Amino acid sequence: MRWFIPLLLASPAFAAEIAPADLSRLPAADVVVLGEVHDNAQHHAHQAAAVAALAPKAVVWEMIPQDMAVPATWADQAELGAALEWAARGWPEFSMYYPIFAAAPKARHYGAEVGREAARKAVSDGAMAVAADGARFGLDRALPDDEQSAREAEQMQAHCDALPADLLPGMVQAQRLRDAALARAVLQALQDVGPPVAVITGSGHARKDWGLPAVLAFAAPDVTVLSVGQVESDPGPYAPFDLWLITAPAERPDPCAGFR
Repeated sequence: MRWFIPLLLASPAFAAEIAPADLSRLPAADVVVLGEVHDNAQHHAHQAAAVAALAPKAVVWEMIPQDMAVPATWADQAELGAALEWAARGWPEFSMYYPIFAAAPKARHYGAEVGREAARKAVSDGAMAVAADGARFGLDRALPDDEQSAREAEQMQAHCDALPADLLPGMVQAQRLRDAALARAVLQALQDVGPPVAVITGSGHARKDWGLPAVLAFAAPDVTVLSVGQVESDPGPYAPFDLWLITAPAERPDPCAGFR
């Protein structure tokens, strides 16, 4: 059943599917995590609508390197895309993301992308070998067995059931490193400019149970977080988001075709 925002505001604890129009009246929070499937243009249009209504003081991006300075002003899409070296890093077309920037003209933008070398080191040596402040984000803690198993299964499915089983724990370590990088950028943004902060990231990182919201709950329990996931199929009765939208899948080649 789809619930709507006025009903949700009656309770501090909720989880419900919403309609795109509800993105203009999201419940208040210090941090609003706006998930996506990266190549789904509809998801980015929804994020832009949410950001326009939210008017965040900062936007944190999974897609921008942590050490990259984002220009405070830009003339047009081409200038900003070139400054961010977007085309060189393998993300979907910048034209899908640019409306989100345009929707937040006064926001400060922060990068949280984990580079390939750091991700590879996390896979081989663990996230704590990469993040000097990893204990702040719980990276020194072993995951419960059921969560570790579930996360490994998710990594296997995401990689077309083609990964060697002994690589799966390292892939989970890399994912934990990415969540920690997002959390670090969010906390820096809150310190620099204050709330609200919007986060643009994949819906896997928007999960409340083990994504960015869970890491923020560990590192900064007083920070309020709203998780909005976007998915292409029904997530079932226990969707791991506060709110979620179900959209039609983007048209794309079969990503697993090369493994058959």
